[in-house]
Amino acid sequence: VATNKLQGIFGKLSAVLYYKDLGVLNIPTMKLPLLTSFIGASLGALAIQSIRPELLVNLIPWLVGIVAVYFIFSPRIGDLDTQQRMCVVVFALTITIFIGFYDGFLGPGSGCLFVLSFVSLLGYNLSKATAYTRLLLLATNLASLGIFILGGNIVWRVGLCMAIGQWIGARIGSRTVMLKGSQLIRPMLVSVCLLLIVKMVFF
Repeated sequence: VATNKLQGIFGKLSAVLYYKDLGVLNIPTMKLPLLTSFIGASLGALAIQSIRPELLVNLIPWLVGIVAVYFIFSPRIGDLDTQQRMCVVVFALTITIFIGFYDGFLGPGSGCLFVLSFVSLLGYNLSKATAYTRLLLLATNLASLGIFILGGNIVWRVGLCMAIGQWIGARIGSRTVMLKGSQLIRPMLVSVCLLLIVKMVFF
């Protein structure tokens, strides 16, 4: 988990810089969600070093499954911005701190959960939700990485080698998201969710 956070930061940073240059991200509006995501991930990274993760491992396939079902049976959801159902303050104090904790604690599927939350609660379209998900995941990765560095749990050589691929892949992926939008993101999101469920249940 610790080494994965190291290499993952480079992909998130690459994507965030690209989205910021395009003007997609309004970072000041995300100050509180960024803070609560950071705090949640820090607590999660501390927790996993002393608590066995079986409870969350058993719960996450169900949560990821909900994300997949939501997008399968809502084929037009995410094409355009829709009505906001929750204010950013409540969103930060409930949703992002929980997902941040999970991302710091374990991680798989946290991006899917963030995207679903942005689309269903803040009314963002899928491209916009994907961009803001990268931003919050950058915060959670930075928080948990700091805790893991203090714990001496990172395999630096492996993580930094993987970081090269993360940076390049994230930049290509970000450009593709902005070109293809929901017609690419929705099937990719559902596929990733289903593969995660198979992996966590059967392997």
